[in-house]
Amino acid sequence: MTRIRVDVAHTADLDRADLDAARALLVAAFDGGFDDTDWEHSLGGLHTLVREGAELIGHAALVQRRVLHDGRALRTGYVEGVGVRADRRGRGHGAALMDALERRVRRAYDLGALAAADGAGGFYAARGWRPWRGPTSVLTPSGVLRTPDDDDCVYVLPTAAPLDLAGDLVCDWRDGDAW
Repeated sequence: MTRIRVDVAHTADLDRADLDAARALLVAAFDGGFDDTDWEHSLGGLHTLVREGAELIGHAALVQRRVLHDGRALRTGYVEGVGVRADRRGRGHGAALMDALERRVRRAYDLGALAAADGAGGFYAARGWRPWRGPTSVLTPSGVLRTPDDDDCVYVLPTAAPLDLAGDLVCDWRDGDAW
């Protein structure tokens, strides 16, 4: 049986081959629905890589963002680029990716947040992530703009910050998808 290894490294500590393999894995995992801005969102933080032998079979990233809630700017561990190779799904690799990131979210951030891909909400809910029930928005250069299309896909992992899951949640601005 091939050994599974989980590595965690900052973007700056990964070589070009690892970054290229991670990006290719995510493009395939999202069936081509993973673009340049999605990849950009995954950079600049921690990457969790699951390998089977020398082969990369899973990736997830944790980047810092600011999320506004209840009059506070919360330091948020935001999960991006979660994917497992299609022929390796259902074997606990996604859980291994998230275990590594969630431990860091709980120790270093006011809360965790992510936008779940279609059909993935149950996976996150089973891990303790809670669906955001209130309105979501983004703080744009011209002010706060509602993101109603994202209202049903945002999940949070509560840590130290008090949260009203039915309140407003506003993320910081970035190119591409707000959430």
